[in-house]
Amino acid sequence: MIKNNALILFLLFVSVAVGNQIAFADNYNIENISGNVYRFVTDRYRSVFLVTDAGILITDPLNNEAAGWLKKELKSRFDVPVKYVVYSHNHSDHVYGTEVFKDSQAIVISSQLAKQDLILTRAKTVLPDISFQKTMHISLGDNEVELRYHGPNDGRGSISMLFKPENVLYVVDWIVVGRMPWQKLWSYDIQGMINSTREVMNLDFDIFIGGHADTGTKTDVGNYLEYLETLYASVIEGIHSGKTLAQLKKDIQLTRFSHLKNYNEWLPMNIEGVYERLMEESGMSWRPDIN
Repeated sequence: MIKNNALILFLLFVSVAVGNQIAFADNYNIENISGNVYRFVTDRYRSVFLVTDAGILITDPLNNEAAGWLKKELKSRFDVPVKYVVYSHNHSDHVYGTEVFKDSQAIVISSQLAKQDLILTRAKTVLPDISFQKTMHISLGDNEVELRYHGPNDGRGSISMLFKPENVLYVVDWIVVGRMPWQKLWSYDIQGMINSTREVMNLDFDIFIGGHADTGTKTDVGNYLEYLETLYASVIEGIHSGKTLAQLKKDIQLTRFSHLKNYNEWLPMNIEGVYERLMEESGMSWRPDIN
């Protein structure tokens, strides 16, 4: 009887362990987006990688576990070396885990501001080997990757990445499609986001991939920009009209954007985030012409 119980417990342990492994693997997925460009999906995070005969370029590795899984998949599916790791910006939830790729001697790249911040804040990730101020072009096989810094928007030194000839644009955090911007817009420079997205709309791209939420098109990015502009203008107008934050949350509806995910839950939080930035960063709270 004791032996049987021990066997049952052992089999139960094995089944749980295997189940956990399957669940762990199910958290990750690789999708071919177009040509040589792929999307790596884990939970609510997304990164992009480019595969050529000359090597692989990956973007944000996210963390050690995700990077470890991705490294094994790249080896088994493509078996070409990782030549470049490109950081989108400075936030740790996107750029940790790069040490997994140390043995491949990959070159790590970021904007100058992102590298400066990673150094000053003693981030526990691999520091960039190369940084750039405004633009940088990377050639890999028959592909080109154009990196651009558009000014402040989210975090430090956040950039766009344009993959050619596929015309796929990758941006993390400060552009999302199919969903409302994140809650109270923590760490966002709202004016900077609008300015940066306006610049992005001048680029030649067909497919958009964000660091979160859905893939989309240039039209979807334009709709996102329209939401930001409308939200920002509505809160500014409400402040000049003497409305309190509670009144702004009640009066600003923006129903033509109600199709976006989390619209009902996050619209009041979006309004509050914009209100706080305007009062603090734009100094509207101490302006004599505002009640």
